[in-house]
Parts: sequence; structure tokens; C-alpha cells
Amino acid sequence: MNEQARDGAIIVRGNGLAIDGPLKHDAGSQAPLFLLSFRHRDELATAATSAGWQAIAARRSENAEQRFISSGAMVAVVDARGSFDDGLAAVRSLADAVEVNAAALIVLVSRNDVSHLGAIYEAGATHYLASPFKESEFIQSLRFGERYAVRLAGGWHAVEQRREVDQEGALAWQVDIDGKVAVISEALTKRLSLPKRIMGAFALLDLLETSDRTAGRAAIKRLLLEKKPTAFAHSLQNSGEGDVERVAHHLRISADGKSIFGTIEILGVDAEPRGARDPLTGLGDAVAARRWIDTRLERKGASCYVMLFSITRFEMINTAFGRETGDELLQTIARLISPLVSEIGGRRALVARTAGAEFIIGIDGNIGEERTLILAERIAELVQRPLLSRSHLVSLSSRISVVESNSDDVDASHLLRRASAALADAKTSDQARVRIIDSADQSASVRNESLMADLRNALDNDEIEILFQPQVSIPSGKIIGVEALARWHHPVHGELGAVTLFAVAEQSDYLLALSQHIQQLAAKRAAVWPKTLAGLRMAVNITSTDISRPGFAESFLAMVDESGFPRSRLTVEVTESGLIEDLNAAATLLAALRAGGCRVAIDDFGTGYSSLAYLKALPLDYLKIDKKLAQDIAGSTRDRIVVRGVIDMARSLGLAVIAEGVETEEQLSLLAREGCNYFQGFLCAEPLDVAALEAIVSAQT
Repeated sequence: MNEQARDGAIIVRGNGLAIDGPLKHDAGSQAPLFLLSFRHRDELATAATSAGWQAIAARRSENAEQRFISSGAMVAVVDARGSFDDGLAAVRSLADAVEVNAAALIVLVSRNDVSHLGAIYEAGATHYLASPFKESEFIQSLRFGERYAVRLAGGWHAVEQRREVDQEGALAWQVDIDGKVAVISEALTKRLSLPKRIMGAFALLDLLETSDRTAGRAAIKRLLLEKKPTAFAHSLQNSGEGDVERVAHHLRISADGKSIFGTIEILGVDAEPRGARDPLTGLGDAVAARRWIDTRLERKGASCYVMLFSITRFEMINTAFGRETGDELLQTIARLISPLVSEIGGRRALVARTAGAEFIIGIDGNIGEERTLILAERIAELVQRPLLSRSHLVSLSSRISVVESNSDDVDASHLLRRASAALADAKTSDQARVRIIDSADQSASVRNESLMADLRNALDNDEIEILFQPQVSIPSGKIIGVEALARWHHPVHGELGAVTLFAVAEQSDYLLALSQHIQQLAAKRAAVWPKTLAGLRMAVNITSTDISRPGFAESFLAMVDESGFPRSRLTVEVTESGLIEDLNAAATLLAALRAGGCRVAIDDFGTGYSSLAYLKALPLDYLKIDKKLAQDIAGSTRDRIVVRGVIDMARSLGLAVIAEGVETEEQLSLLAREGCNYFQGFLCAEPLDVAALEAIVSAQT
């Protein structure tokens, strides 16, 4: 029933948004849209709203499944541009709810991530849109998604019936800008136990706590000023049950600018969403981990420690022994570390498996740094013990990063990025297996984020240069070739090596662009070498991203031809880790490059568990012994036997052997005695520019 208040405000009671008459929707208003974007939420929400959609927008993936269900949306959008891993995790968390509700799930991806569309669709996406795209293309993709959802639902008649059901119990309101008319849903009046008369069109704000009221007024001011959808969070009393829930209050303005619409979404922070458990190990998953971290970060004066714990080169165990063995090992590790974390970190500690062989462990800050580090070392020791799985006795190794939260950590993603940077550093160093980010390292973490932003300009402004490290024939002592290595001449941080460069590229979604840039630049530089260097071979690296890219062999060979460098003097190197994802695809690609006139080498050989499988399956010319293995030849008798076995095996297969990282005469002498063909390392020279390379080759001549 309608009732006239003293100042002209009107309350409409009834189910959902319409009983005695519908709320005044702006022209062209269509179904609600659930939008999850880590970086571009406001722009996408504004574009969708201008086209008539009611955008329910979120920046975090926590409780995404529940929020999508409560929104009643037929279309969900996950913006994975620049945050592919976060986007993929969000797609997985939404997939079940999208399927059950006959909805569409559109994923926005960066151009560099198009090669990973298979993973996106496998996770549950129904459509994708790759950037760069125009606003009109985004709106059109929403319409395609809606049409898809309508067909799944059984036509528009079924959709309208579902919308009527969805509106039952909706917490919503509408008010004219001039303050004369306010319309409030029946569910909201019951929830707040509103009196029959309510003073003023904006009187709802007066029912909030003081701090929430201030946030609400600020949100309305933003809405009126910017004309863009906005939201604010506040507590909402449930008068029927006496409890308080945290909600998001979504605001939008009508196309004619005369009305404001409000929709209240129950966040349910403490609820346990589906998918909060890893199905393999029973531990928490990425959603649970991020929710745990965000909860701690939101507490004033509280802190927490986060560990990223990774089993190194676990993919090779799957390849060597089978995925069933790998799964059993992960389950065993979960059973071993869970009680240890509870014992040292307390019952409220977090243990979650996020992806592959990587785990997140969260400890409340009051446990203290000393006990947290003791836990990290105990976990590393526990995992290092040989484990039995399916009659295989497997020795594992791990790397752990430890990060303490601080005031700069705005959310879980920010804290996990710092932890990921520390873990990447631990994986590439020969130092301790536990990497701790202390106060001195905070600036390094900030630097890494700055480098990610700078990389795009570096590619455009020729800040990345190519150096060449000589490869020497052991019998003759002559330089016969070089490996092309990238260096980044950063205007602030100085010269940065290839390890840092590729780590930054991987985090910032520029890995493919960087790889192409280096390959093209190296070929162009080598094509104009002086006559002194005209007989040298050159080796360039390709990545796992290159291997997975359709048509890479053809485009790579075309690039080499365009540069003018002869294919016959080019060697393509790929690391063991680059071969993990699809050995058959790698074999096909390398065969095509070899048939095109290039030679092929496996780089860093001897660091993994499945090297023999590579030698049997791949068309190869060279085998490059990893520097750690080559340097170990000067160690024990057992070390020399291992290196001898690798060299003998390679020679029996008709492969030449190149030893990396040779630094002493003793190492070179022992390698020569075992029959190694070539070496590279500081014993001959560090990576050189063209002038220095020409000088050293001329001196030999």
C-alpha cells in the first residue's frame, strides 16, 4: 500500500520491486550484470550502465559465486586483463553457479593471453573478448552473452518468470533527485522495520551508523557529480533476527538524471562459499586464502605473515612418474604440513593449495617472526625427506617465501604479489630455500611493481639490448659461436639481467612480446656483424609461450629471413621447463624449425626429472649441460660419474654437448677428459657487446 509522508515521501510495500506498481526504471533498463574487474571496474560499469544494464561491480574475487547468485544476473563478466591468474581463479569459482543458473560467463583477456583460451574455456567461460576493444564491442559481447543465456533458460518467457522470482525479497529503493518521491521495496521495509512514515527522501541514510552515513553521503555526491555507478559498504541491522551483516550498497542514476536507484547486496563475508576447498587435498583453495588475508588486512592494528610454499619442478615429476603419482604426493604433503602449521601457527592459521604444487600458509602476526621462520624451515625439511608414492621413492625440494603484511597492502592481491616476487627470487637463486622479505626488501618489491609498468616503454624505447656470450670449442680453444642474451638498460635502476627481465615480463603479461622483441633484435644485430664474426653461429632462446603459439615456426623463420641472418648459422634453445606443458607440440615445433634449416638445443639440461623423455622424443642437435651440473664435475667422484653419464648418453645419440657456466681451468680440464665438445662461461668471457666480441675473436685469429 502507498502512504503519504509529511514531506511527500512515498513508501511502496510489496514483493520485490513492484506490487502496486513497478519502480520507475530508466529507459532501456535491462537485466542486471555481474562484473568482476581487478583494474578497470569503473570504466566497464559505466559503459554497461550507459547501455541500460544494471551493473553489480566488484574488485575482489572473494565470495564471487555468492555475489553472482544474489545479483540475479544472466551475464557475468570477469576482466582478466593484466591479472590473468586472478581472472582464471575467478572463472573457476563462478563456473558452477553460472552453469546451474543458465547464465553466460564472458572473460576479457589481454592480447598476449589469447594463447591460453583453452584454459579459460576449461575453467568454465562461455565467451571471451580480447583487448584492445571498443566500448561498442564490449556492449555487443554483453548482448551476445544475454542471447546465449536466454536460449539456455528456454526463451524470454522463462527468463521473465525467473526475474519475477529473483525480485522476491530484493533489497532496493528509488528516489527522485528533487526529493519528492521515494519508493522502497517490501523486503527492505521488513528488513529495517521501517515506520509507516519516513522523513525525507534520503532518510534511509539516517538509519545507518555515523561512519557508514558519511560514506553513503559521499557515494551519493560522487554519483551526482560523475554520473557513474558507484557503491559503498556498510553494516545493516537485521531487525528480525537481531544480527548485523556487512553489505554493499550499489547506486546508479537514471539516464535522464532525475532518479537514483539503490540495490543492497549482502556480502556474507563469513559465509563459506562453494569452491573454498581444494578437491584434491581438502585444504583451502585460492578463494579461501584471499578471504583469510583480506579479513586480517581489514582489522585495524593487526598483521599477518604469508608464506608461499612451492615444490620445485613438480611438473617434471608428473611427466616422469604420471599424474596419479603426483596427485598422491600432493595429498601426502598436505597431510604432513597441516598438523605442523596448526602446532606452530595456531588453530586459526591458514593452509591452502592454490595451483599445481604451490601452497599458501597464513599466520597471525601475534605468532611472531621467529616462530614463523621456524615453521618455514620445518616445512622445507619435512618435504625434503624422500616420499613413497605408487612404489616410487621420490625426493623433492622446495622454495618458500615469507612476507609480513604492512600498511601499504591494500588487499590480498597486493600482499601476494610481494610474496610471489620473493618466491620467484628464491627459485632462481642458489641461496637459502626460505626467502624472507624484510624491511630492506620492501623497496625491492616496490621496484618490481615499477618495473612491470616500465617494461612496455622499454620495448618501445630500445632500452633492451643484446649481448653475446662466446661458445668455445674445447679441442681447438676457438670461439665458434655465441648465445644471445638480453640486458635492460633501465634509466633509473641501471643494467638488469635476463632473469629479472623475464620475471617482470611474466608478471606483467608481456612475455610473448618480450620474447619476440629479443629474437628479432638478436637476428638483426647478428645480420650486420663485421666480417671477423661472419663465421660464428648464434643461439637464441624460445619460451613455453612461443611453443604454445599457433604458427610460431613459420613466423619465426620468416623473421629470421627478413633480418638477413642465415638460418644455417642459427640455433634455437629451449629449456626443460619450456617443454613441460605439451611435449608433442614441442616436438612438432622443433622438427619444423630443424627442417627449416636451424639447429636445436635443450638448455639447462640435468636440472629436472624427465630429461630422458625429452631426449627420446625431440629432434635435437645439441645438449647444453646446466651450469650447476657442469660446475659439480670438480666435486666428488659421484658428481663426475653423473656428468660422464650425461655426456656419454648424448654422444651415443649423436648430440654435441655444450657445458654452461664454466669458470675454472679445473672444470674445463675434467669436462674435456669426459668428452665434452664446447663450453661457455666466465673462463672465456662474460656476455659482450659486438665491439668486445670482435676484439676477442680477432685476438684469437
